Amino acid sequence: MGYAVVLGEALVDLLEADLGGELIYRQAIGGGPLNVAVGATRLGGEVQYVGSLSDDVLGDRLAAFLRKAGVGIRGATRVPVPTTLAVTTFEGAEPTFTFYGEPPSYALLESDDLDDRMVGDASVLYAGSISLLREPFRSAARKAWRVRGPIRVFDPNVRPTLLPDGGSVTALRDLVEEFFATADLVKLSSADAAVLYGGADPDQAADQIRGLGARAVVVTCGALGAYVSAADGGSMLPAPSVAAVDATGAGDSVMAALIRRLLADGFPADLAGWHRNVRFALAVAGLVCERPGGATAMPTNDELTARWGALL
Repeated sequence: MGYAVVLGEALVDLLEADLGGELIYRQAIGGGPLNVAVGATRLGGEVQYVGSLSDDVLGDRLAAFLRKAGVGIRGATRVPVPTTLAVTTFEGAEPTFTFYGEPPSYALLESDDLDDRMVGDASVLYAGSISLLREPFRSAARKAWRVRGPIRVFDPNVRPTLLPDGGSVTALRDLVEEFFATADLVKLSSADAAVLYGGADPDQAADQIRGLGARAVVVTCGALGAYVSAADGGSMLPAPSVAAVDATGAGDSVMAALIRRLLADGFPADLAGWHRNVRFALAVAGLVCERPGGATAMPTNDELTARWGALL
């Protein structure tokens, strides 16, 4: 089993909460790619996080959190700007994010900061999320994506609050389709698909993305489960029934679980192989939804077994 390289943002979430009738914001480690790196590591994978971290006290906490979780950070660079904050509000268990901090501390990775050998020797390369909206990170991600060798996985992780008009949506679609075209796996949410493809259903979006060149597509659909599309067909898989308290990081945990399976078993040969991987990923996400908070909610294999019994 090799290792994964995860490119993207690490930041601090301020999570809306109630304390004795008073609205407060609880600080939590966050960022979709950071969640993915931590999630895959807790499931037994080896991961190197590659991105930019502030040199302030919050950046120190992010670095310490990654180290404690077992995530490698030799590909991370420190930058002299304040750590970006993501203020997180909720409709039920579903989060909405508003970002504060300019320039964003998470998007300052330069192309020259990349270790091409680290990327090329990896078994899996993850890219995506909001870091791609900004330079210099976008150029660094493109450079990493061109390196031959790893299984390439991508998650657009669309954030509507960062897309103020139709032109920005079109620009994002053009950008992510550039990565879709050469991805081995694309994971996105049904909400992402609706934004990118004008309200398209999961199967329609998956067909569109596979038509661009992606080898497999997984569209998560919240409590309904996930739609899986591979070369030999597509189908919907149900999610386990849970009492969700916080869906923050649930989609990231699906990607983390899929990366873990790719590290262990390689690229599935058919739709049946993807079914095994996605059932595992949905069980991981179900447990995450029963806990508060993103990265700290990512489970270990022992916790999964305690909750669900033996998993495929």
